[in-house]
Amino acid sequence: MGVLDFIKGQALEIIEWTDDSRDTLSFRFPDDDKEIKNGAQLIVRDSQMVQFVAAGQFADLFGPGKHTLKTENIPILSRILGWKYGFESPFKCDVYYLNTRIFTGNKWGTANPVMMRDADFGLVRLRAFGTYDFRIVDAPKFLREVAGTDQNFRLDEFEGTMRSRIVSVFTEALATAKVPALDIATRYSELGDALLPVVNPIMQGKYGLEIASFVVENVSVPPEVEQAIDKRSGMAAVGNLNDYVKFQMASAMGQGGGSVAAAPAEMAIGFAMAQQMAQGLANPAGASTAAPSATPTLDVLTPEQAAQALGVSAEDVIAAIEKGELKGRKIGNAYRIARASLDEYLRGA
Repeated sequence: MGVLDFIKGQALEIIEWTDDSRDTLSFRFPDDDKEIKNGAQLIVRDSQMVQFVAAGQFADLFGPGKHTLKTENIPILSRILGWKYGFESPFKCDVYYLNTRIFTGNKWGTANPVMMRDADFGLVRLRAFGTYDFRIVDAPKFLREVAGTDQNFRLDEFEGTMRSRIVSVFTEALATAKVPALDIATRYSELGDALLPVVNPIMQGKYGLEIASFVVENVSVPPEVEQAIDKRSGMAAVGNLNDYVKFQMASAMGQGGGSVAAAPAEMAIGFAMAQQMAQGLANPAGASTAAPSATPTLDVLTPEQAAQALGVSAEDVIAAIEKGELKGRKIGNAYRIARASLDEYLRGA
């Protein structure tokens, strides 16, 4: 609780509050049903502002400094109380002190998954948590929307409410910014700064608060989205898939050739057909009409290797071939094809 200085008597001559709690957001000065004297001294310290409220209306606002309460210094209050010719007698008024310092290290997090519409994955559920720093910048709005008439409004009273409001604003800002889920999951260290310009207008407009720092410590996406991210990263790491497949076949042959020669039904698929197969499996009707390009003699895959490279099952590959949606050919000697692939790969290296 702060230290209050005022003289005992019928009218207050000094109004002052020294906060030593470090967690008080707003404090209503206890007047003990006393009136404020004409010419009283109002002392406002650094990181404080004072809001006068009279007859249920927000009156004058004072920043740091020592203020003498006279008619010319309180024009809004004079109008509210109807002082046409100034005032001489003491008056009643609620005096609210607000702490304007930055409150740091406040935690926020989504209690339940947040639904977000993403261009790549459609509707996605996200969980997120982090920290934020804030300060009061609009006293009337903060008192009206947050603190109310509470005499001593502390941070712990506000923590739960603020957390839910921050999550709500975060969700709204995320939808407005249209940040892809892939970027959220892999670049959330930059997300806080990017969202600040979107978050702050909402927080100031609704609650009279400014978010000084907004940190996203972690964003988790559903397992299926994580798998998609991993696949995309893996494809980027592979680079030239043609060379990669040749290397895999050569490695298998070097270990005895068993995995190459044991391909089901000794079927080999032209690598030039790989893209056609991917399109055919995703859209069978369209695949049958696509004209395949000339098939290289040596760029071949077994169904198992094609399935592994494209992330589908070998059964899907064989079924596509049997339906005529994908062209394949019999080979008499899978080892000969692997040997030729190895020779070509070594010549290219």
